[in-house]
Amino acid sequence: MRRLSVFLYGVICYVLFLGTFLYAIGFVGNVLVPKSLDAIPTLPFAQALLVNLGLLSVFALQHSVMARPAFKRWWTQTIPPPAERSTYVLFSSLALLLLFWQWQPMGGMVWQVENSAGRLLLHGLCAGGWLLVLASTFLINHFDLFGLRQVYLYLRGCEYTQLTFGTPGPYKLVRHPLYVGWFFAFWATPTMSAAHFVFAVMTAAYILIAIQLEERDLLAAHGESYAAYRRNVPMLIPRLFTKQKMPQPAVPEEQRKLAA
Repeated sequence: MRRLSVFLYGVICYVLFLGTFLYAIGFVGNVLVPKSLDAIPTLPFAQALLVNLGLLSVFALQHSVMARPAFKRWWTQTIPPPAERSTYVLFSSLALLLLFWQWQPMGGMVWQVENSAGRLLLHGLCAGGWLLVLASTFLINHFDLFGLRQVYLYLRGCEYTQLTFGTPGPYKLVRHPLYVGWFFAFWATPTMSAAHFVFAVMTAAYILIAIQLEERDLLAAHGESYAAYRRNVPMLIPRLFTKQKMPQPAVPEEQRKLAA
């Protein structure tokens, strides 16, 4: 019963993540959701800004603290180790749902692209960003990333094994293609409102800080293999005209986390 309960818990957490991910697309794109990033403002600008900064900070703290190895070692003294990843997915989804629920639109406009070709291009880049985020998870192991592999192996009584290192697809060009996808998803928009701009700026700042924390952990865990990868492969912007000699590196820890 314990194994089955952990498995069902992992499945529920994954389903919640899927719903949250789909809602996030509508929330950022202002489509098919009851309350989006650019809904009608109900609070004064300064008050809305403070609320939104608080919500983004809650997500950033949860996402980073729970991803650190020291926290995982402490946390798995309380919860079954096979459920650690699913629990991380659960809390990340809840933090995002809180943000969606309490987000305060702010009005105002930073830019507005009227040209139809320009609008189409930006919408395409945004959609491509979301697809890159999703594709990056499957290029590694989508089901391990979101905890299903762990709880499935536990259900079968099999010992969990770490994924082998590799650099599939875009991981040969940049160390963090998943984060590149988030940048396109959040910044490529023909209508950049004040609320969207705050959201994009804060998530970009979080991503840049999170990369430093993740890479510190990866260097400690994998030593020279990841150091060589970092020397040879750029962080976010590919070197399109430089031929690189590719090592056999560790893949960034973003594969072990939720975008968001």
